[in-house]
Amino acid sequence: MVNDSSSGSSIEGGQETPFVPVTYDRCDHVRGPFFHGTRHIFAAGDLLTPGHLSNYHQGRTSNNVYFAALIEPAVWGAELAVAFAGDDQVDAHVYLVEPTGPFEDDPNLTNKRFPGNPTQSYRTRHALRVIEEVERWEPHSPEVVQAMLDSIANLRARGLDVIED
Repeated sequence: MVNDSSSGSSIEGGQETPFVPVTYDRCDHVRGPFFHGTRHIFAAGDLLTPGHLSNYHQGRTSNNVYFAALIEPAVWGAELAVAFAGDDQVDAHVYLVEPTGPFEDDPNLTNKRFPGNPTQSYRTRHALRVIEEVERWEPHSPEVVQAMLDSIANLRARGLDVIED
């Protein structure tokens, strides 16, 4: 059981090596562990597949499954999925996962605010296999989550909340 968030928890600090894009044809060099955050409950062995409704845009089907080699982006994914669900009976979950096929950099984060892919965030059109739930991770304060939601609302109001999927 994974119960500590020490592996790769920080996005800050920049990249120590030059950025080399991760593509479907060139992803074998990227090693996990890999994490996925969501509001849904899964068990070890479950497959997370594309083609389900997005946690972030109502009525939109996602063509990809998103994951990261750092736990921090998965925590954000889980917390935002819960916030957008608008249901206080739903909990955030972070899972240790493994890709079952090739993957690529998440274009929604790569080369956006910072050069390269400092969040080590990826997406795939193949399934992710759940290894286990990460039992302990550091949540963001309600104020920090609200600030992120306010920022997203601002982007949406300006028509800039675009997800490349």
